Amino acid sequence: MDFENRLQRAIDRGQKTKQSNQQSQAARVATEEELKVLHSAARLELSEHIEECLKKIVDHFPGFEYTTIADEQGWGASIRRDDIKMNRGEVDRLFSQLQMTVRPFSPSHLVDLSAKATIRNKELYARSHFQRLSELDLESFKELIDLWILEAAEKYAAQS
Repeated sequence: MDFENRLQRAIDRGQKTKQSNQQSQAARVATEEELKVLHSAARLELSEHIEECLKKIVDHFPGFEYTTIADEQGWGASIRRDDIKMNRGEVDRLFSQLQMTVRPFSPSHLVDLSAKATIRNKELYARSHFQRLSELDLESFKELIDLWILEAAEKYAAQS
């Protein structure tokens, strides 16, 4: 086999490798886009659930202020309340807050829920829970959201 034939085969193999790499890259981009769409849908559903639950807390405990969260930290909601406690002429300010957010899409392909609760100046919890997008179970997330909100509501009711 002469050099010209071997050169042509080498060029053909190189072009096939290039095409294969381009196809693989296109498949990864499509998969990445699909994961972003899946994350977006999950984030929307979970943040709406968070908002519904926290609005119900506001209905049961007047004085809490409700705020929607949509920023670089995530999407969700927060409720907060400032109380004053008088004790023998001294004034104590008591702060209570519950915040839950779904963090933005990341290269690790996770749905990540973050929650912080403070009841009367004492941190009740600061938690995070995540699942891979490929293993996503929205019902378990919703149950966890309910559980964390109910825990904070019970602690607040016990101390107010």
